[in-house]
Amino acid sequence: MSEVSTRKRVAVGVFIAIGLVILVATVFAIGNQHKTFSKVFHLHVIFDDVQGLQKGNNVWLSGMKVGTVGRIDFYGRSQVEVVLNIENSIRPHIRKDSRARVSTDGLVGNKIVMIEGGSDGAAAVVNNDRIEASATASTQQLFATLQASNNNLLAITDNLKAVSRKISEGQGTLGQLINDPAIADRLRTSIDNLRTASAGSEKMMADLQDFSSRLRRSDGLVNELITDTTVFNRLKTAVGQLNQAAGEATQFTTALRTAGKGLNNKTSPVGVLLNDEDAAADLQRTLKNLRVSSKELSDDLEAVQHNFLLRGFFRKKNKE
Repeated sequence: MSEVSTRKRVAVGVFIAIGLVILVATVFAIGNQHKTFSKVFHLHVIFDDVQGLQKGNNVWLSGMKVGTVGRIDFYGRSQVEVVLNIENSIRPHIRKDSRARVSTDGLVGNKIVMIEGGSDGAAAVVNNDRIEASATASTQQLFATLQASNNNLLAITDNLKAVSRKISEGQGTLGQLINDPAIADRLRTSIDNLRTASAGSEKMMADLQDFSSRLRRSDGLVNELITDTTVFNRLKTAVGQLNQAAGEATQFTTALRTAGKGLNNKTSPVGVLLNDEDAAADLQRTLKNLRVSSKELSDDLEAVQHNFLLRGFFRKKNKE
């Protein structure tokens, strides 16, 4: 009977020891999760609205859990002071200009505190420092914003329905373009014309490039004009001569114009001959008399040659 009692006592002792081990392990696990047994420092944040944040909620920095919410108390008339328990090894990564905000772990998860690291030029925080809080939108504000966005989306959908209905009914330019074959044909013709014009432009550009390449040839006139000073000087001399000839032609033209004016002047001899009918008639009579006198003089000379007194002289003259 004593042996059975001893076994029971041993079994009870083993069971109690296993329970104590499990209890201690559980306490350590929970304490480690809430940073109870870790060296921590404290940060203070003043929020206008903690949005249901509770003691023991997690604190995150750059996506990593770095501490927990240690205490939540009212501050002043309506603000709330939150004390954060942060692992001491994280202190160099949090700056004095860092900010904290209340967020949600997931879409409908627990509330958490998110810390922004701050700038590199600022000093690291120390124990019991106070950092600024970032303004965050509440869940109600988020739902109000979503509701407003939903209303805008509904309005846009209604407008799209109205536009689609008008297009399907052939209203407006786009509706006519889609539903009227004639407009589509004209548009297709315009596109073909543009394609033809584009091809012509490409051909013209190719011709211009070919012409430009010919101008750049080393044996061409343009290249000689640009590079050969002798050809340029000859061309310059020729241009000067052309300018001189043009000046002389201008002077000659001026002289001809002056002479033409003199021909029209009835006081000048030539003008009288050209414009006075009486003078022209007198000149014609004078020329006629000259012809008659010349013929008579010729006849007289012929008669003199046959005169017996001078006949010998003219024969001798002819022989010489």
